[in-house]
Amino acid sequence: MQKQLRAVTDSLESAQSRLRRLSDKISDKDWNKRPGPNSWSAAECVEHLNLTSKAYVPLLRDAVSRARKSGDPPRKHYRRDPLGWLFSMMIGPIRGLGKLRMPRVKTSPAFVPKAGRSRSEILSDFVRLQSELTAVIRSGDGLPLDSVKIVSPFGGRMKYSAYSALVIVTGHQHRHIEQAEKAAA
Repeated sequence: MQKQLRAVTDSLESAQSRLRRLSDKISDKDWNKRPGPNSWSAAECVEHLNLTSKAYVPLLRDAVSRARKSGDPPRKHYRRDPLGWLFSMMIGPIRGLGKLRMPRVKTSPAFVPKAGRSRSEILSDFVRLQSELTAVIRSGDGLPLDSVKIVSPFGGRMKYSAYSALVIVTGHQHRHIEQAEKAAA
């Protein structure tokens, strides 16, 4: 597999491992506990990631199909487009900035988690969706994923490359898993 796509799949595996470690060490009470009135519980953070993956998987499958039909040469190196780069910087975890943080962005209603699902249902969906994302990535290995655009599921006006979307998804996962770790602490 191309090394940048391998890094994306490794990041998906890392997110799944972090989530498994978190789930194994906390009670159901801590899993569902909100740290504040306007904050999400660990369960809600993961459910949000599931909603996000459910939105991205069909977009990425379509992008892989279009990349395959494009006739463009295979890629040895992928590049994020400017909007994809900016969005991936905004949505991913921010490390090493001390007290400087990106402003919170209001979550679109379609991506706000709803209560009522069990931990096993939420985690099972997460694992299944990680497998689907990994399968999409493998099916796009070497294809010009950085020249095929998708419309962002967050608002529908932004367009960025499928490769940028993959980087956005993994950064977004780590950001919200970090949020889930803090919520459960």
